[in-house]
Amino acid sequence: MPLAVLALALGAFGIGTTEFVIAGLLPDLAADFHTSIPAAGLLVSGYAFGCVVGAPLVTALGARLPRRTMLLGLMALFVAAHLLSALAPSFGPLLAARVVASFAHGAYMGIGSVVAAELVRPEKRASAVALMFAGLSLANVLGVPLGTFVGQQFGWRATFWMVAGVGVLALAGIALLVPRGGRPAGGLRGELAVFRSGQVWLTLAMTTLGWAPALAVITYVAPLLTDVTGFGAGAVPLVMTLLGVGMLGGGFAGGRLAGRAPLPAVYGTLAALAATSALLLPAAHSKIAVVAVLGLFGLVASAAIPALQMRVLDKAAEAPTMASAANVAAFNLGNTIGPALAGLAIGAGFGYTSPLWVGALLGAAGLAVALLSGLLERTAPAPQDAPATEPAPVTR
Repeated sequence: MPLAVLALALGAFGIGTTEFVIAGLLPDLAADFHTSIPAAGLLVSGYAFGCVVGAPLVTALGARLPRRTMLLGLMALFVAAHLLSALAPSFGPLLAARVVASFAHGAYMGIGSVVAAELVRPEKRASAVALMFAGLSLANVLGVPLGTFVGQQFGWRATFWMVAGVGVLALAGIALLVPRGGRPAGGLRGELAVFRSGQVWLTLAMTTLGWAPALAVITYVAPLLTDVTGFGAGAVPLVMTLLGVGMLGGGFAGGRLAGRAPLPAVYGTLAALAATSALLLPAAHSKIAVVAVLGLFGLVASAAIPALQMRVLDKAAEAPTMASAANVAAFNLGNTIGPALAGLAIGAGFGYTSPLWVGALLGAAGLAVALLSGLLERTAPAPQDAPATEPAPVTR
């Protein structure tokens, strides 16, 4: 695998770290800025909203720039946002800096996956995309625990300095290793043309619904483990680490599956995601079973990422940059919808197992959209060859 893909994955590692590490720092941030923890939670929801809006918007603004130039600019913006976060004098500037960082997040992951796929042979495209997205999974295993520890020991500002340092390393790697070129051929008009495709819209829908179970379950896994399974609070980080290890392995497995057969890989991973969400319902009452199934859940959830990303790249082959960024936005929309619906179910009094039902139903909905997409693809009329031109009469 080219070193350039590893440089892209390092940027994804920094992005994944900053996306999730903030949850562990919320109490310290709330105390420092004399605000409530729910109010400080805007640093999480605001970031997710910025990813949804920023991915297509920033990609559109840079539609005529070479992709390498866009990646360098986005990573420079990411670094600047974290420097501003580390120096923020009050809550408002910190929230604004988080939104700026999220704008870089969505566009970087969308454009980076296109570049990663172009750096390798066609049969390796899915594995390259999986390796880049593995940076996000590695962030959950290594970056988030390390960032939380640094913030607890040296103050939350130190975490933002750390993430800014990761961004600088990624920026240097992209500058040195990613080749020049890769300008989108059709400019903004050509990129926006992909949204005339019904299959692209179906892919965005299956990504939103199919990925939503992951965050619906993971967001509320701590109270599930303590209140339902009976684990002590000290065991939760260990179980979450095992979940992250499953996600790291699943990304590579999903890349291999998607490289062989993208649409069947989507069917399989979304079906498995819905099934493991449901399987957690009985498993939640056994410590051994819940750990095993959560590891499996992390594996199949992460395996769905390269399959869904390759699906949109295949359906938007002539102008993949905008479609790829929009699919990253769809992932983040799923990040918003899943926890929101799970929170409503808990608030309605259905208990901490209700997010598992929500995850199973959302996964089934994503699978239904994927099956519809495949059915329409199979029944679509094949393109007709142009009629042969009759030869002109010969004049004697």
